[in-house]
Amino acid sequence: MLHTDDTRIEALAIHVVGNQSKDEPLLASPGLSPQSDDEALMQTLTAYFLDGFKDESCYNLYHESDLACNEVWNFVGRIFDDPSTLYDNSLSLARHLYACGTLPQIKGGEFYVVHFRDCRFGGETVDAVGLFKSETRDTYLDARTDDDGVHLSTREGIDIKRLDKGAVIFNLDRDEGFVVRIVDNTNRTEARYWIDDFLHVRERQDSYHNTHNAMAMCKKYVTKHLAREFDVSKADQAELLNETMNYFREQDNFSMEDFSEKVIRQPEVAESFARFKQAYEEERDIRIEDGFDISDAAVKRQARAYKSVIKLDRNFHIYIHGNRDLIEQGQDEKGKYYKVYYQEEE
Repeated sequence: MLHTDDTRIEALAIHVVGNQSKDEPLLASPGLSPQSDDEALMQTLTAYFLDGFKDESCYNLYHESDLACNEVWNFVGRIFDDPSTLYDNSLSLARHLYACGTLPQIKGGEFYVVHFRDCRFGGETVDAVGLFKSETRDTYLDARTDDDGVHLSTREGIDIKRLDKGAVIFNLDRDEGFVVRIVDNTNRTEARYWIDDFLHVRERQDSYHNTHNAMAMCKKYVTKHLAREFDVSKADQAELLNETMNYFREQDNFSMEDFSEKVIRQPEVAESFARFKQAYEEERDIRIEDGFDISDAAVKRQARAYKSVIKLDRNFHIYIHGNRDLIEQGQDEKGKYYKVYYQEEE
């Protein structure tokens, strides 16, 4: 969660950003939205803006030539330096977003620029600037009661339980492109428009990033590459996946040397793994550090993909959770088989 009971909206600007390829206009508000004394409304807005950030991946704003060329970094930095400039910089951000929306499938919608006080990131409480866009309209029933009974009508509005697009930019690590959290509940084409064209971000080199990428790399090595170089069975691969998951769950820190000794073990396999890691990084243009703190959140997310399953034709799936010695593989006159030992049946 990004906010606490102390998080508050200091200032808010709302503009309507259309799709310029459809000749839809950019409708700029004449000023900041008036601060409301309605505490319930402000709490609802804060929850709408911030509760949708479930993914703990973090990013940095960046630019290939110079960070100063990133428009969002410039305008948000000016807001942090002088919060009274939020309206002027919100206009610049709206124009930048409008210029990025050239594809016909991009929907127009309200664009919010919000200055938050006391936003929570990790163990720190800092200011943040939120950039949000609502595009989806839903139909709601409005029931009103008077002396004649209950009257129903329909209204169109914004579903406050679903944020279409959002970015929260924390006032941390400015020289590295700030710390950014992102949510995007639209299709891939629109995601490129919001994440790549408008924000222009790259993954932040932190413990979550390193843990997530290291576990993804290990899984691909075990399931896709290991059998190309060595004579291993599916059961051997399943055991190695389980040992890899256990390592990340039980250790506080990752060390490539320690991982190779405890999990990979065989020197020739460790050499193959090191070569694969280098090729994996080059192919994806990423860097996985040889040592880093392990992120529990990243381990929990990757655990969904770490299922040690042996699929036998379309008849059986064998899930392996533990002792590799309790499963044997062989072949007889009927065909290939697995023999499984157990103590109790549930």
